[in-house]
Amino acid sequence: MTFFTSDLHLGHRNIIRLCGRPFASLEEMDETLVRRWNRKVGQADNVFVVGDLFFRAEDPEGLLKRLNGRKTLILGNHDRSWTDTVDIARYFKGVHTMLETSDGAHSLTLCHYPMMTYNHCMRGYMVHGHIHGNTDADYFPYLATH
Repeated sequence: MTFFTSDLHLGHRNIIRLCGRPFASLEEMDETLVRRWNRKVGQADNVFVVGDLFFRAEDPEGLLKRLNGRKTLILGNHDRSWTDTVDIARYFKGVHTMLETSDGAHSLTLCHYPMMTYNHCMRGYMVHGHIHGNTDADYFPYLATH
């Protein structure tokens, strides 16, 4: 099976308040996200992490060791702070700023940041993160007005 996720912000204490996450502590958030990930994702599954896996995590490698699946990382704005501290090749099949791929039926463009246009945009899909569910921003004029 193939999974997509983004903006987990493991290690980021303030994301609980900033995004209204239902956790009492950073430790509860990190443990819950790892447990839920592993409940869904098996060792042979593919996981595309579309940015911001960690932010200010004290031990990203300790958490990476616990995450199931064959992971591909699409770099987000917070990923530069931890990717130099671990052996990336040990935990990820690949690391990209943007990735064009296919699910066998559709073209997929994966980028942490939403883009107004991209290759195959008329017949493919964009998978992105970064906005934390905020569709009121200027780059979503249709959704904000309808």
